[in-house]
Amino acid sequence: MLHLLFPPRCPFCDGILFYSVFLPSEPVCSECLGRQEYAREPVCQKCGKPLENEREEYCYDCSRKQCEYVQGKALWVYKGAVRNSLYRFKYHNRREYAGYYSKELVRVYGGWISRCKIQAIIPIPLSSRRQRQRGFNQAELVARQVGKELGIPVFCNLLLRVRDTRAQKELNDEERKNNLKKAFKTRTNKVQLDHILLIDDIYTTGSTMNEAAKELKRAGAEKVYCLSISIGRGY
Repeated sequence: MLHLLFPPRCPFCDGILFYSVFLPSEPVCSECLGRQEYAREPVCQKCGKPLENEREEYCYDCSRKQCEYVQGKALWVYKGAVRNSLYRFKYHNRREYAGYYSKELVRVYGGWISRCKIQAIIPIPLSSRRQRQRGFNQAELVARQVGKELGIPVFCNLLLRVRDTRAQKELNDEERKNNLKKAFKTRTNKVQLDHILLIDDIYTTGSTMNEAAKELKRAGAEKVYCLSISIGRGY
């Protein structure tokens, strides 16, 4: 009965998916299947942004800053249907999309996560005000399911957002860096984890991931890696 009241929908176009008790529906409709642009090589060797020239090693942002994390990866380029999907996920309470996002992240990057010897997954936290407004943390939903798929513990309360910062999309590059300074704080000054994976929904300039990684390392983490659902281009 639930599938009649709440039919599964395509995470990209929001169209209703075919359903049968004998044949489970595909997670994406036939119109949208394969139309998303994955963040494939050549990519920045630090953050994972797609690059225009395979001879380049780093994107513009990473070439200008000291990255606190070891390496980052992302699933899709942030545009078109992916952009619209993430907007509905965050602002229209489409929490069910987290299942598809997490399965794709594991399918594409499960091997990489294993090679990084990740001991714990930490979602990028929201401020308490934004968490109350939205009712959930989108990064936490995805992180929990990725952790469950891979058998890796997820710590949702180890890293806190102690400043209610402005939305990064409203700011220029310099403002983004200053906006997030000392925005994060660990609950303990003794983080006894060597390899941590940070998860977020969107990676733009990397300021959020960088500040979160910096705080985790300050508290004792040895290496921090990053994983995002989507990312901008490096050119």
